[in-house]
Amino acid sequence: MQDPLRIGVVGVYHETNTFAPVMTHWDDFRHCFTLGRDAFMALFEHTQTTMGGVIAASIQEEVSLVPGLYTSATPNGIVSEEAAHLILEQLTRSIEPNLDGLVVILHGAMVSEQCFDMEVAILEAVRNVIGEQIPIAVTVDLHANLGGKMSQLCSLLVGYDTYPHIDAYECGVEALQLLVRQIRGDIQPVIAIARPNMLVVPQKMITTKGIMKTIMEEAFFMETDPEVLNVTVCGGFPYSDVPIAGMSFAVTTNGNEALAHSYAERLAKLAWTLREEFLFQEIEVEQAMRLAMDAKEGPIILVEASDNVGGGSPADGTHLLPELLKLPFRSLIFIRDQEAVSAACRQGVGTVISCAIGGKSDSLHGSPVPIKGKIKLLSDGMYKHRGPYMKGTLAHMGKTAVIEANQVTVVLTEERVPPWDIGHVESIGLNPEDFHLIVVKSAVAWISAFGPIAKQVIEVDTPGCCTTSLHRLTYRHVARPVFPLNSPEKEHAQ
Repeated sequence: MQDPLRIGVVGVYHETNTFAPVMTHWDDFRHCFTLGRDAFMALFEHTQTTMGGVIAASIQEEVSLVPGLYTSATPNGIVSEEAAHLILEQLTRSIEPNLDGLVVILHGAMVSEQCFDMEVAILEAVRNVIGEQIPIAVTVDLHANLGGKMSQLCSLLVGYDTYPHIDAYECGVEALQLLVRQIRGDIQPVIAIARPNMLVVPQKMITTKGIMKTIMEEAFFMETDPEVLNVTVCGGFPYSDVPIAGMSFAVTTNGNEALAHSYAERLAKLAWTLREEFLFQEIEVEQAMRLAMDAKEGPIILVEASDNVGGGSPADGTHLLPELLKLPFRSLIFIRDQEAVSAACRQGVGTVISCAIGGKSDSLHGSPVPIKGKIKLLSDGMYKHRGPYMKGTLAHMGKTAVIEANQVTVVLTEERVPPWDIGHVESIGLNPEDFHLIVVKSAVAWISAFGPIAKQVIEVDTPGCCTTSLHRLTYRHVARPVFPLNSPEKEHAQ
């Protein structure tokens, strides 16, 4: 009987906002860090993650899965050179010999102090270990910034099809299954990547409606071609100021390179033709508050995307907090403030705390706001995802304090945690449906948590490193011309 195929799996997952005020360090990756099979299986088996999908597919395909290093960090600023060095060193050292193939789980928008494209650096380091002949399947986020070099370093490229991201599991399954088919000689994949030279804000990447749905449907139609193995649509990550930032399309065919290029270019031209529909307009704070006051029924979601934790923002923006304190409605807002959390923990539940919160990372995200309120609850901030996004995985808000200041419930956290799952509210004894207004520091992924209960959504225009007004940001490295930073009349580069 023939021995089962040995398929390795490693991963480094980070979305880097080069405009964010805080650098990402090695310790930030230690919150999610597994090395070897036992740790990988313990953390990810039976989870709705890319890693969970790879595990499930390996069992289905009856292959031997050989995990090495997997690590991730919450989106944040540029990755320090020390962290990048340690990651590359430990990742390459973790890859076992005599593999038949390798799955590499990446985000696609990781940037370090010395490297604009860390995903390419990771794949180059992996190739130096396993050689040129071992096939590599790469998975990426829908917000990946893909350059042409990626297609030279892997044989398969599979990305998420959804935003909010609820198909990470399926992405992992597909990547491993295609890799097994390649190893067994059933397919000979070739990849082509095309870029329309466009920066797109996350709010226009929702895949269930609008222009992104149109593009995804075209991609799905291409996948009905028997020669097409996969079509990956990447909206890109506009908050990474790197030469390859922006929307891209990767088409993988079974040996037909001309067809792959043709389909990829067709998608890029379609996106360029529809570029004006990717523009997005938010509402000024004063108008947003008037709309909130006029609303008869809540919860009303106030989307503060400029402080989008899932896009690398500091999570301590205070532009909306003073307005909430003026309103006669029950409101909920999360703010990261380690200093204030420590003070609350020292005082204890039931006491009244007076302190200035938020606005401590930089001036762009506001100034500290004085509050006075009763400490209702203290928590270790641990909870498990129970909704459709990364179901089954653990999340950690750090020390957490729930404070009631007039009609506003302020949740102070030690760590930056995106509002991706309803568990981050319910785990601290709060029912989101009890609030008239809920501020979410997110662009789109909040829908996974609050979408089913939202009675109205108001997108609010506030300053921050995830602003939808890209002209507010100072880009130095992105390739030009690029829409919308350059005139729409300019012919886009081919």
